[in-house]
Amino acid sequence: MLITSVLTAALETALNSLLFRERSLKAARQRLQGKTLKIVLAELPVPLVLVFGEHRVDVVSQWADTADCQLETRIPALLTLRDRQQLSSLMRRGELVIEGDMQVVQHFVNLLDLAECDPAEWLAPYTGDVVAQGIGQTVQGAFRGATRLFDRQRRYLTETVTEEWRLAPGRLEAAWWYDEVAALSDDVDTLAARLAKLESAA
Repeated sequence: MLITSVLTAALETALNSLLFRERSLKAARQRLQGKTLKIVLAELPVPLVLVFGEHRVDVVSQWADTADCQLETRIPALLTLRDRQQLSSLMRRGELVIEGDMQVVQHFVNLLDLAECDPAEWLAPYTGDVVAQGIGQTVQGAFRGATRLFDRQRRYLTETVTEEWRLAPGRLEAAWWYDEVAALSDDVDTLAARLAKLESAA
């Protein structure tokens, strides 16, 4: 699929720019060398497999071998992984399911945490330092705003579901309700039969 090819190519370019640009990250990269991480996202029809090499990471959607580690999650949860403190809490809440060598995920999250993602640094050669700094601050502000909005919406949804669940009738209440409705229906049928009998007698 064209969309899948574009997505894997874009992700591969972004990860290589972020993770393989600085020499200071070499030690962290070496822990992942030769490892594969399969990411299964609920929003995508195909998985994303990260194949870590010495000088780059390849991102593919098809991988014949079994990956060293498989990570199942959703895109919002994946975006919070850059903060390695979120890893255990995401797993406890069931938003992150890991199979295989968990150290692969831990090393990957650690590498993301160490990498500095500064849009201004990438834009500076094309736009100049001042413009790049302004764009970078705008992008980071928008990202923080979107993250806050998502967290707020998720909290509202959780509260709504909890409240609806609390107000929903229990199994015994529902059974009682159905019994009452059935009894009322029988009473209506009996009343209708008596009225019909009275009308025929008159």
